[in-house]
Amino acid sequence: MVDHAVKQLLFLAHRIPYPPNKGDKIRSFNLLKQLAKDYRVHLGAFVDDVDDWRHVSALQEICQEVYLVNLRPRLRKLRSLSGFITREPLSLPYYRDARMQAWVDQKLRRDKIYQLFVYSSTMAQYVQNKNNNELHRVIDFVDVDSEKWRHYAPHHPWPLSWIYRREGKKLFDYEREVAAEFDATLFVTPEEAALFRRLAPEVAERVTDMGNGVDTDYFSPHRTYPNPYLVGERVLVFTGAMDYWANGDAVSWFVREVFAPIKLQVPCAKFYIVGARPTEAVQRLATVEGVQVTGAVKDIRPYLAHACAAVAPLRVARGLQNKVLEAMAMAKPVLATPAAMEGIRSHSKLMSLVSDDPGVFAQHAIAFLKDEKSSEYGKLGRDMVSRYYNWYEHLKQLENLLERQPQTRRIVSADTQKVINSTAV
Repeated sequence: MVDHAVKQLLFLAHRIPYPPNKGDKIRSFNLLKQLAKDYRVHLGAFVDDVDDWRHVSALQEICQEVYLVNLRPRLRKLRSLSGFITREPLSLPYYRDARMQAWVDQKLRRDKIYQLFVYSSTMAQYVQNKNNNELHRVIDFVDVDSEKWRHYAPHHPWPLSWIYRREGKKLFDYEREVAAEFDATLFVTPEEAALFRRLAPEVAERVTDMGNGVDTDYFSPHRTYPNPYLVGERVLVFTGAMDYWANGDAVSWFVREVFAPIKLQVPCAKFYIVGARPTEAVQRLATVEGVQVTGAVKDIRPYLAHACAAVAPLRVARGLQNKVLEAMAMAKPVLATPAAMEGIRSHSKLMSLVSDDPGVFAQHAIAFLKDEKSSEYGKLGRDMVSRYYNWYEHLKQLENLLERQPQTRRIVSADTQKVINSTAV
């Protein structure tokens, strides 16, 4: 392990921050990696994908201690229903666990940890209402999650629409409570931060934003990638976790409203949906001529590198879309809806590709499938990401947020051994 300063930090995340293969894990891993340069980090997180257990050693390399709890989504959904009885957001009992609470309490009591970084509002419950005014707590909400649930409601039939509206209201009440108690609250874009300040003006001074970044050396068009497509295919690609409702809705809308006229103009056109855990609804899209659903892939870069363009037809979105930034970093033109581009700085020429009109979307796609100026748009996107979305620049403010209090909290633990504990539900 790299030698650290004596400062210690408790880092809590609702999902194991590795591998960085989806939006929330990309952000949490990069935050963790940066904090581990200055702190001995004690990480507590849940694991909701059995495949992620094999990546634990990567976290052990940078953390002082790693404590993981297995999370079974089906069982947790049943447990979350207790929120109806307790009149709280269903998200809280979903992530409530006595073993995680006991571990956190032990860390704060035995190891004298005073600086806490909490990733996701649902993890705040483990460090709330602590009888220790020396604790310095920073939370990363990333997005205004309560708004996400509220926006989901109109797109679903009853009773889901009622449940989502309820979750939006209850979760916002909880977000407001947490923001009032914590020392600083982060959001991923200035727009999300401004929205929360407007909704909860009493905590406005504690709210700030810190953007995402892209590893432009890893997502580089200058590397050589094997071609995953068949000879002669002209490909539009969507990347993302396909068990996420907003992604499923996006590709369904694209296939239903946009892809048919594209196929008429470009018979060799293919639409590849690349991402893990596709739902049944997403898998059924593969029955449409020209649509391919890959499921999980080892590396998304070849799929981006050999596509004519990436699409991000999200109709409901919050915060910064990593899928858009990664495609731009790979020098690919990105066809996106306004929702997908929210919070992303962009050149006016790139913004000309943004539309939620199916006809306009199809026209742009056809042009790129015919290779009309795709390299020009790709270069603009790559330059924009390299300039504005550098992880190092975004993460420099982290230590300032955590060190606002006097440095009387720097206490070294007697236990300096790196350990990993795991439990199963």
